[in-house]
Amino acid sequence: MASDTNDAARTNGTEPAATEAVRADGDAAEASAASTLSGEDLVLGYPSTEEPVVDGETLITEPGSVTALVGPNGSGKSTLLKGLANQLAPDAGSVVLDGNDLHSMGTKEIARKLGLLSQESTSPDSITVESLVYHGRYPHRGFFESVTEEDQRAVDRAVEMAGCDHLRDREVGSLSGGQKQLAWIAMVLAQDTDVLLLDEPTTFLDLHHQLEVMEIVEGLRDESDITVVVVLHDIEQAARLADRVVALKDGEIRARGRPEEVVTEELLAEVFEIDAEVDLTERGPRITPLRARHDDEGGSEGSEMPPASAPEAE
Repeated sequence: MASDTNDAARTNGTEPAATEAVRADGDAAEASAASTLSGEDLVLGYPSTEEPVVDGETLITEPGSVTALVGPNGSGKSTLLKGLANQLAPDAGSVVLDGNDLHSMGTKEIARKLGLLSQESTSPDSITVESLVYHGRYPHRGFFESVTEEDQRAVDRAVEMAGCDHLRDREVGSLSGGQKQLAWIAMVLAQDTDVLLLDEPTTFLDLHHQLEVMEIVEGLRDESDITVVVVLHDIEQAARLADRVVALKDGEIRARGRPEEVVTEELLAEVFEIDAEVDLTERGPRITPLRARHDDEGGSEGSEMPPASAPEAE
């Protein structure tokens, strides 16, 4: 925080040039602390599918912000996240993390910079929550290295941030679905990465645990320089949580931008095939679903969707 003397000098227009330079350097350092993750011209698919699920799409994250991927079932949002996470090798295109091609980096190097919470996370039921969270520290240790004080601090911080300190000694198999999710989030937080990817972290959770997960993500955005990309099933939840929303349908990015720009009645008709009312509130767009649209209505014919913006940092 600037000193009172410097505040007074700025007020009078007499701040020394040296002080301006120091502040400028500090601002530049802070801005450069957050990481950028981008997928460029990505073609992604599975051996079981003849056609790619995502065909030539580009997504560039904004450093230190939360980007939410939304879309109906089968739209390609989880596939796109897997491509960004190095869990699915692209048939074409590239994933770039801070200027480096992700697929040229080693596994541990990636794990020190990029954390993933997937829908397929599993662990032995007999492992304790604390032991599970310590697994998040593996990228920072050699095979035979013991736990360090840095590891302990990282685990304590992650457990506190995830709100599961009271579960430390519980076996994972004894936890509810919501409690397990908090434990998994603590594990990926203990990884202490610059980028965090979350695949539908609130799905199947009760409202209490959904709000807890959202608070964790909000805390990451507000108190750190972590760049977050999250797949969310609930578009209203995404609009409240995210700085940028990216809407997909049939493997294509149909719109991207600030929540109030993307979450519109036209987009809900075009992408989600519903009629709905959208009201802008201080907490983001509020959606009131009215009815499902059907194929014999011609989808959203007659409504024009604005083109997706150029694939630049949003």
